[in-house]
Amino acid sequence: MSMTLAELLAPMTPERFFAEFHDRRPLHIRGGAAKFAHVLSWRQINRLLDMTHIWSSQSLKLVLDGKPVAPDDYCARATSRDNDQVMQPVAARVRDWVGRGASVVLNDVDSLTPGLAAVSQALEGAGLGKAQANVYISWQSHKAFPAHYDTHDVWAVQVEGEKTWNVWEGRADYPIPHPAFRTEAQAHHEQAKGRLQEKVLLKAGDILYLPRGWYHDALAEAPASVHVAFGLHAPLGMDLLNILHERALYDAEFRKPLPRQDGTAAAKFALTTRAQQLAQRMAELARDPKVMAALEQFVAGYRFARGGNDLLAARGLAAPEAPSAMAEEGPAFKVLVPGTKPVRRGAGWVLRTDQGSLPLANAEVEAAGWVLARPDVAEPELRAAHPEVDAAALLARLREAGLLAAA
Repeated sequence: MSMTLAELLAPMTPERFFAEFHDRRPLHIRGGAAKFAHVLSWRQINRLLDMTHIWSSQSLKLVLDGKPVAPDDYCARATSRDNDQVMQPVAARVRDWVGRGASVVLNDVDSLTPGLAAVSQALEGAGLGKAQANVYISWQSHKAFPAHYDTHDVWAVQVEGEKTWNVWEGRADYPIPHPAFRTEAQAHHEQAKGRLQEKVLLKAGDILYLPRGWYHDALAEAPASVHVAFGLHAPLGMDLLNILHERALYDAEFRKPLPRQDGTAAAKFALTTRAQQLAQRMAELARDPKVMAALEQFVAGYRFARGGNDLLAARGLAAPEAPSAMAEEGPAFKVLVPGTKPVRRGAGWVLRTDQGSLPLANAEVEAAGWVLARPDVAEPELRAAHPEVDAAALLARLREAGLLAAA
């Protein structure tokens, strides 16, 4: 499974995005409900959560109305797969907090499903930096976080439900993940966020782009909302300093001791002179072709390594696998218009869709209603629940009618 930046931005072109919005101002792009059906679904969320040993109180967090839930209240002490002692979420406790309205935050998920990895790779492939993704699952009228900014660009991809975002006028001046930017009180943020610039209603299939430092907050509007926040960490000017530091190790001038200080004017002058000499030398090093080549390579390769595993092909025992979006147990589909019900028309039954009416055989009526009452469905599940119908054929017709999308 793969995606490109052009597919993420459609109908906007990448050229227009970079010319008018990147690092300049927020952008809301509307998409259809099927646009990100392959990225993440409730089915996949539950399966990920059931991978008990990959989660800890750091990778799975709960937040209730702006306040973090203490790990002791939803986790138990356990031994991780690396034989470390961790606080591991307990399903029953998580379920209890969700029942009270707690939002669920799943951190560092950018390669846990093919769809999440595809978006990450599309953003990184466009040279936007390293993509790190978190999933935010929230419930109607419960806000997880107050107004804040992030220390990276944010691409919020709405995959389920709806969420209203408040985009404020304020923008912090290129913050970085350093304690200097993480100790500011909420009172500071409330003052710095400025006036409300725009209210954005994100629906499934929509994207909201926020440049680094832009103030925002969000509130779920549908009974349940899921969005994936892809944080893009771009290479910074400070990274050049790191490269220059490595280069300076091989320059004797930077290894010499600085002039001793005894409080005299001559000593202070000697220190000032040496600092100016070193600054001049640093400027010379920054123009060194080898330093520039190292910088260019660093920026061009600034992305995470993902995927690439094909063990049988590595041994020459099989042809390389073709990318596939199919689940192991068969194709799965997201329901795009949940709650759609068959209605009688004359002696028969139909489903009313945006494309017209879809006629149903009598044997398909109950099965179609069963499918459309769910958030998603896999073909084997339909076969097991309604063996009297041709599951593959019915799902294909529902998909052609715009009621389902491949998940």
